Amino acid sequence: MDWLTIDGSAGEGGGQILRTALALSLVTGRPFRIEKIRAGRQKPGLLRQHLTAVQAAAAVGSGRVTGAELGSQALSFEPSAVRGGAYSFAVGTAGSATLVCQAILPALLCGREPSRVTIAGGTHNPAAPPFDFLAKTFLPQLRRMGARIEARLEAYGFYPAGGGRFTIEIEPCATLGELTLLTRGETRMLHAKAVVSGLPEAIGKRELTVIRERLHIDRPFCRVEKVDDGVGPGNAVMIAIDSESVSEIVTGFGVKGVTAEQVASEACDEAEAYLSTDVPVGPYLADQLLIPLALAGGGAFRTLAPTAHTLTNAAVVQMFMDVRLRIDQESAGIYRVNIG
Repeated sequence: MDWLTIDGSAGEGGGQILRTALALSLVTGRPFRIEKIRAGRQKPGLLRQHLTAVQAAAAVGSGRVTGAELGSQALSFEPSAVRGGAYSFAVGTAGSATLVCQAILPALLCGREPSRVTIAGGTHNPAAPPFDFLAKTFLPQLRRMGARIEARLEAYGFYPAGGGRFTIEIEPCATLGELTLLTRGETRMLHAKAVVSGLPEAIGKRELTVIRERLHIDRPFCRVEKVDDGVGPGNAVMIAIDSESVSEIVTGFGVKGVTAEQVASEACDEAEAYLSTDVPVGPYLADQLLIPLALAGGGAFRTLAPTAHTLTNAAVVQMFMDVRLRIDQESAGIYRVNIG
């Protein structure tokens, strides 16, 4: 099979290109070489979480890899047979464990054997989907497509200490069904959770006060979760918007020097932007749905303006798969994605 050559600096120019290429190489069996990996980043090349994704893909797909080392800006990957089973991967830093999962999940869904995968690292990181988004927003849509998949958080891991861990169990399915998500339907419930690890519980309470006032959520639907056994300090506040067709999770992360009120306010801004439209798919779910819909051979959804991640993902999907993928603007800030 012909090798693909991929420019790792194109589009979004980050690790998303590599993760999508690994995922689709495993599914299609097509080898690839990627150059200029994260070339425009402050620390170019493979970081620990990217290297772990490569190692995970090689283990799952019996792959042959050259260039798999920290800092490498060029890598070749040639998959063989995808095998299910029990796997355990550790990033070794606070690098995102959920992003590592992206590289291997599609292949294990399409495999022949059940799998149980444990990934250690960061579970709640800025600039990466937190575990809650994976479990409550993304995986339910995979189940609607016919997947049998469960995820369990075993330990929180915040930046910069890491130390988190989750396990995902996958029963392979012969084919994924098409998915259409065009309307959100009635908003059934809004609720919020503030997680604090190694920090005063008052931080979470202050965040929830802002969210209750901004989004008019009743007090019983807001709670603080205090983590007593975390490896290091951390804070995240998550707003869940449960509707008929999807549960959207909006997350704000505590950052040193930023007040709890500001963290919560920025999360509210994002939640309000989503609620002001009738689109079911938020910008991060849009990014993650592209591969499953391409594997299913078709589907459609309406979303907000596509992120650089989504546009880059779309470009890589079309390199590996013979599918028609269109992103059309319907109105100001509203887009429709069609695959098939």
